[in-house]
Amino acid sequence: MVPRFCLKVSVSFAAAHQLRDYPGDCSRLHGHNWRLEVEVSAPRLDDSGMVVDFRQIKQAAREVTDELDHTFLNEMPPFDRLNPTAENIAAYLYGQLSDRINDGNRSITAVTLWETDNASVRYSEELGPVNAY
Repeated sequence: MVPRFCLKVSVSFAAAHQLRDYPGDCSRLHGHNWRLEVEVSAPRLDDSGMVVDFRQIKQAAREVTDELDHTFLNEMPPFDRLNPTAENIAAYLYGQLSDRINDGNRSITAVTLWETDNASVRYSEELGPVNAY
């Protein structure tokens, strides 16, 4: 059995968006108070007994979300060309955080983006075959 430590931090940001090609109310300009949960995992601890300091994860998450905070997402790259759905935003945040956090031991396991208190999307990049239905 391989040990696995999983750390999780949460940050919030506010941003507006407008879904393209959507047949409902969300096609109109509206905003959310988004909450981002970041999961980082590793099989080993460092010499101080940690995967990474929680503050480092939170700092990276804030750097990424500060770029989106109080913006109209449809005007921000890559959402000026990519539909700013919760799914696409989560995948974008995952990639940005992976660039900042991943090293030889630790990696971003998943991000969960909460659009409302009751609706979220979890994005991860699992290894292995993708099953089509």
